[in-house]
Amino acid sequence: MTGGVDSSADVLLATAGYDHTIRFWQAHSGISLRTLQHPDSQVNCLAFSPDRVIIAAAGHQHVRMYDVNSNNPNPVVNYDGMSKNVMDCGFQCDGQWMWTAGEDKTVKIWDLRSPRVACQRMFQADSPVNCAVLHPNQGEIILGDATGAIHIWDLRNDDDSGSSHLLKPDHEASIQCLAINQDANYLASINNKGDIYVWSLSQSSPDHACTLTPKTKVKAHEKYGLKCRFSPDSCLLATTSADSSIKIWNTADWSLRQTLTAESQRWVWDAQFSADSNYIVTASSDGNGRLWCVDDGDVRRTYSGHQKAIVCLAFHDKSPGS
Repeated sequence: MTGGVDSSADVLLATAGYDHTIRFWQAHSGISLRTLQHPDSQVNCLAFSPDRVIIAAAGHQHVRMYDVNSNNPNPVVNYDGMSKNVMDCGFQCDGQWMWTAGEDKTVKIWDLRSPRVACQRMFQADSPVNCAVLHPNQGEIILGDATGAIHIWDLRNDDDSGSSHLLKPDHEASIQCLAINQDANYLASINNKGDIYVWSLSQSSPDHACTLTPKTKVKAHEKYGLKCRFSPDSCLLATTSADSSIKIWNTADWSLRQTLTAESQRWVWDAQFSADSNYIVTASSDGNGRLWCVDDGDVRRTYSGHQKAIVCLAFHDKSPGS
């Protein structure tokens, strides 16, 4: 099926990876609704715009933005000029701008309101940036790099050359993913050793940058850690790894609640919770996406169709704008 996808529907699910395609799915049935060709490169990350009309796909030296509703197979916006892989991206809550983070050692902000496609602001790190997350206050971007450093970029500061905070939880491990819970009181990271670090977040005033207080460290996986994601109710943290598993942790005491495994599953590259925190969607190197029940650990749906590894997904199961 090559038509558009109804962005007003309650559930939107898209997956992408190394087969140069983006697939949209009917989440409850596992039926593939639409396939977009992305010939320029593999897709490293996906993100829906807040109104769910646009999906951004980041790859090697570019970001392509596609119209979710249209039959148009071509991108409607192209961001080029990056020298290496774009590893992460996301949207400001009102859709006024988006950010990208990449192996060119930068985090960039792109003004979506401007007809001229250009980088509006840029933070320069000292090493490749693997991940970034926008604080719910919309005023800070926290980024993690290949040397294990975590920077807090205060966007309210006109000087983009510095950061308000810098820490290195492990000098011998790269930061692979960062996550902030919806209540903005926890920051979690996972590194290539499979370790989770968690900090308490606090902010003295809306005009001041957040401060981080070490909370806990957990040995989540014995192999390469890939993603960490908080559930919308902030009660759970999911971690994924090269060990072919997803682990679900209770944030009340950081105890292990559930381990999710499937026979053919390999590296689990990405994961996102449902809005009610009862389900989680994952992307794996075996070319399959999966919908899991968090409570019993069972696979409820499998999304099959990709010819190579799925390394990213975008999942939204709330009404537009919520």
